[in-house]
Amino acid sequence: MNAGNLAVHRVLPRSGETGILPARSAMQARNLKMQLESRHYAAPDVDAAMELCAAKGWTDGLPVVPPTEPRISAMLAAAGLEPGLEIAFIENRQVSVTAEKVAINAVLAGCKPEYMPVVIAAVEALADPLYGYHGPATSTGGSAVFMVVNGPIARELDINCGDNLFGPGWRANATIGRAVRLTMRNTIGTLPGVLDRSSLGHGGKYSFCIAENEAESPWPPLHVARGFKREQNAVTIMAALAPHQYSNGLSNTPEGILTTACANMRICAGTGRHPQYALVFAGEHMATMAKAGWTREDVQRYCFEHTRISAAELKRINLLDGAVGPGDETDMHTLVETPQDFLVIAAGGNAGVQSAYIPGWGSKSGSQSVTKEIHRR
Repeated sequence: MNAGNLAVHRVLPRSGETGILPARSAMQARNLKMQLESRHYAAPDVDAAMELCAAKGWTDGLPVVPPTEPRISAMLAAAGLEPGLEIAFIENRQVSVTAEKVAINAVLAGCKPEYMPVVIAAVEALADPLYGYHGPATSTGGSAVFMVVNGPIARELDINCGDNLFGPGWRANATIGRAVRLTMRNTIGTLPGVLDRSSLGHGGKYSFCIAENEAESPWPPLHVARGFKREQNAVTIMAALAPHQYSNGLSNTPEGILTTACANMRICAGTGRHPQYALVFAGEHMATMAKAGWTREDVQRYCFEHTRISAAELKRINLLDGAVGPGDETDMHTLVETPQDFLVIAAGGNAGVQSAYIPGWGSKSGSQSVTKEIHRR
């Protein structure tokens, strides 16, 4: 890098600029490609380049790595992708996300080049109709993209699946999740107060990426449960609210632990606002499940049955409109539509008696979790 002539790539075609088209004819596709080509900005040194990125609105509030040509090229080479290849098309935004744009945001986030295939797969998942990008991106509910990485690549890249699972300390977790969020912000235009209308938001909007502890899990890996082979690499994304931690150091049975989990989740039952839940079991709780021989399906069935709540209770706590009437005490509502809507994940530190649940955003018709294979070309 020549500090005297630092070339910083333009990240974004924002709404009102180039890159947002009403249709996709062959001519428009050609025009789109031309309009999405990066511009260059000169900066005298790294500090000036970082300030330029901040002034242009390309950051999440934290400092970024200036996206210079060599860094972008290294990202693309690591994934074996041509710059103009379309990775995702966000239908209701009419935005094309090219490999180059993902690479630029991965550089900004501080990713190593070898992280790029994971970021690419997660961006592909954003465009899946099941995920339904527009709903979780624009809602006042404030969801983030929760990511679970499975397969050999998670261990090779040292994506944290243990201590301080949702906290800082691991470059892979922090920067992979951040790269996805910056792509949403800079390329798709999901800006706070503009497209992103979140009332509160949560810390997962910076980064919300973990790996599963496949080595010690009592269950097949999450991606295997979702149709992939154990040796494949995959990432699962879910539009999610913040993790809710609970403790249970008294129970030595799965039923005891899950009774606590279900009591914590039950207040949300029947509101129609959570299509899926991620259940993350750490250390001692995971060991208790393994000792008792409980399968993933056992956990799902128990939680489905024990998070039911009556219409009467929902009315009493103002989660359902109207006065309590005849039959409301026995009219039971479930937290999710099916037992399979609980995504059971083994991850977190081995010490301690804490686990967590993560509510999904919206309704099942609005957004569902999506799993994509991670390709290393």
